[in-house]
Amino acid sequence: MSAPELVLVLRYRKAVTYGFHALLGALGEHETATWFEVRFGESAEETARHIREAGDVRTLVLWSFYSPDAAALADELKQIRALADGPQVTHLAGGVHATAEPMQTLDAGWDMAAIGEGESTLLSLVDAKGDPAGITGLAYRDADGKLVRTGKAKQRPLDDFPGFALKWDRFNALEITRGCIYACRFCQTPFMFSARFRHRSLANVRWHVDQMRARGLRDVRFITPTALSYGTQTDEPDLAAVEELLASCREGIGPNGRVFFGSFPSEIRPEHVSREALRLVKKYCDNNNIIVGAQSGSDRVLDAAKRGHGVEEVKRAARLGIEEGFRINVDMIFGMPGEGEQDVADSLRLARELADLGARIHAHTFMPLPGTPWRDAPPGDVDPETIREVDRLSRRGALYGHWQKQRDHAARLAAAAEAYPRPGRSRTLLPTVPPQTRLPQGD
Repeated sequence: MSAPELVLVLRYRKAVTYGFHALLGALGEHETATWFEVRFGESAEETARHIREAGDVRTLVLWSFYSPDAAALADELKQIRALADGPQVTHLAGGVHATAEPMQTLDAGWDMAAIGEGESTLLSLVDAKGDPAGITGLAYRDADGKLVRTGKAKQRPLDDFPGFALKWDRFNALEITRGCIYACRFCQTPFMFSARFRHRSLANVRWHVDQMRARGLRDVRFITPTALSYGTQTDEPDLAAVEELLASCREGIGPNGRVFFGSFPSEIRPEHVSREALRLVKKYCDNNNIIVGAQSGSDRVLDAAKRGHGVEEVKRAARLGIEEGFRINVDMIFGMPGEGEQDVADSLRLARELADLGARIHAHTFMPLPGTPWRDAPPGDVDPETIREVDRLSRRGALYGHWQKQRDHAARLAAAAEAYPRPGRSRTLLPTVPPQTRLPQGD
């Protein structure tokens, strides 16, 4: 049997399977004259072995990662190149970090960076047997070392591509909305996918659920930046569209299946929480917990972050959710840019109040993520008294999260941003919020 014309090796990690499955879903439905093979590298060693086994065949190694993982994976890339390399091997990085920081990505050792949504770019690369010439959605350096940027790939309707990889029997939560109108200054989603909603149609969602049930899968979960925004293009929920979605999924997955909505891996905006919405979730879904995005207990910081809601909406959402029988998990970010003493005190007060109601705090540390308006902000700095208060809530079982690890990630991201300054951008981003000061002891 003759060799394929192109080998695709995925550096396949648990943290990024959603994105890879979407790419493979598109590839599995694509008609191409190129004879290709797909191989999954679940470790650096396995990835290198697949590259070696491809021999002289053109090999495209696909990477996807979030900004906090970029430095560690650059080290892994060096390790893989030491184990297996050659002129026929091209390492392509995709995802939010590569989109936001293509030059940084190339300088870290990748041969190409994918800009924006990857489905159409990958299909074009497969058609071209890995040759990037003339393909949109890429950044790379030519033979003379000159940077070539071909612009973002065209955004297409979600219905154009399957949400998971049927051909390779790889499934995940179903992406029902891409993009976000809320453009929060710390979030990469609206700046990668544009500040508008693109929803998967109800019929297309149902097709996916039917495929899952036919294969014996039981759980339906959703990927969306804001769950109750399904079906709308404004900041007002369309509960009729949400009910149609949930009713169809409930029917489609059958009596032995389960539907989860507003819980991991998605969340609900606090101002969207209402008794009617909660009762829809209770009627059709199986989750007994809901994630509410608060982010801060300071109205000033929420306004600076362009969150579009205030603290009272967060309190109201938690109270309603608990009254309706849900366990409420509230996302909060500590060390937001420009936090002052009173802002920190307000956030801790909100955390204690929510914990007393019975909610749990999902704690994060602010990270200056590439591609966001706050990319050049200083890393989250959590003062010792705040740390002690967070620890007290954690010991009560009222707080959880990887906020301590995120402090280290934030420092690395800030250092990388310093090395790649954006021209014409001031690092003083929040003149309306006074600089952070340490809370008095025992406050």
